[in-house]
Amino acid sequence: MSSRDDILGLVRANRPQLDRPLPAVPLFDDNPPASLLAGFKESLHRMGGLFLDPPSSGDPLAPVRAKIAGAKAVCSTVPEISGNRDIANIGAPQDLADVDFAIVRASFGVAETGSVLLSEADLHVNAVGYLAQHLIVLLDPADIVVNLHHAYRRPELRDNHYASFHTGPSATADIEGVLIHGAQGVRSLSVLPLARAARNPAH
Repeated sequence: MSSRDDILGLVRANRPQLDRPLPAVPLFDDNPPASLLAGFKESLHRMGGLFLDPPSSGDPLAPVRAKIAGAKAVCSTVPEISGNRDIANIGAPQDLADVDFAIVRASFGVAETGSVLLSEADLHVNAVGYLAQHLIVLLDPADIVVNLHHAYRRPELRDNHYASFHTGPSATADIEGVLIHGAQGVRSLSVLPLARAARNPAH
């Protein structure tokens, strides 16, 4: 037996024999915003993201189509809109390096921070959320939670091998305070509120 085993054995033998349950962690949701969607929009703008207001009538995806018009490489992982770069045919992450726009659907959003959670199930190839120049995210308003305390209780954080909160575009600033977008990731992040197909059979 090593000295390490001796020390750990003594620690285990001399642990306080007390039954102390973990404290209950509050959800800090006593004063939620009147509208989670409005709260999310405000937080998204504060973090440099773009909120795409859907038109009152007509094509709900019109704001997305307008943004990608003229783009050379568009990669979509959602059935609502197609691109010209099929994510299923991507053999290596670096094959996405020239993508202008990536269109994905978020697992859920967080009103408190304006964040969207993107998992491997949403991205299909994780690199698409970072190598694309611009990221457009479809978000069902019903999938917005009030804060990060609720977010960390969501199953998407346990059921996937990969999941990441995206809060606005990539940004960095030097010592003189010059802010640069797109230094380590997407140059812009836009969010379009759009119900999932199962909740919105017309689209």
